[in-house]
Amino acid sequence: MSEEKKVSLSEPEQAPFDPAEFNDQDPLAVNEDEPDEVEVLMVERDQLRDRLMRALADAENTRKRGERDRRDAELYGGSKLARDLLSVYDNLSRALETVDDTQREASKALIEGIELTMRELLSTFSKHRIERVAPEVGEKFDPQIHQAMFEAPVPEVNGGKIIQLMAEGFVIGDRLLRPAQVGVSSTPPKS
Repeated sequence: MSEEKKVSLSEPEQAPFDPAEFNDQDPLAVNEDEPDEVEVLMVERDQLRDRLMRALADAENTRKRGERDRRDAELYGGSKLARDLLSVYDNLSRALETVDDTQREASKALIEGIELTMRELLSTFSKHRIERVAPEVGEKFDPQIHQAMFEAPVPEVNGGKIIQLMAEGFVIGDRLLRPAQVGVSSTPPKS
C-alpha cells in the first residue's frame, strides 16, 4: 500500500525567509521610476477639491433655478385660468356698455351687482399682477402688445397710429396674456 500524503489547508506553504535578499536594498530609498506617494496624494486631493467645487456650484445653480422656477410658477402658474377669465371680463364690459339711463333706473340693483362683480374681478386681477393694456387713440402701434384688426386710411393721421380700440389686452407680470385689439391708420406720410 502506498502512503497517502496529508495536505493541511490551514497554512499555505511559504518559502523560508532569506535575509540576504534584502541586504542590497535600502528600505528608505526612493525609486525614481515610481511617482512619490505624496505627489500622488496631492494630485488626488486637487482632483477631489475640483470635483467638490463643481458639485457645490452645481448645487447652487440648481437651488437658484428651483427658486426662479418657483417664482415663475407662483406668478405665471395661473396664466391659463387668467386667459379664460378674460372672456368673463369682456362679457361684463359689454353688458355695462349697453346699459342706458332708463335701464339703469329700472334695474338699479342688477346693474350695481354687475358693476360690483366687475370691480371685484379687476381687484383680483390686480392682486395677481394682471394688468390691462388699453392704448389711447393716437398712440403708436406696438406689435409686441397690440394686434391690428384692420388698417384704414385716416386723413390728418400718420400711418402706424392707433385709430380705434376694439378690445383691451392684458399682461401678467411681464408676459402678454392677450394683445389689445386695435385699428391702425394706414395713411402714408406726406412728402
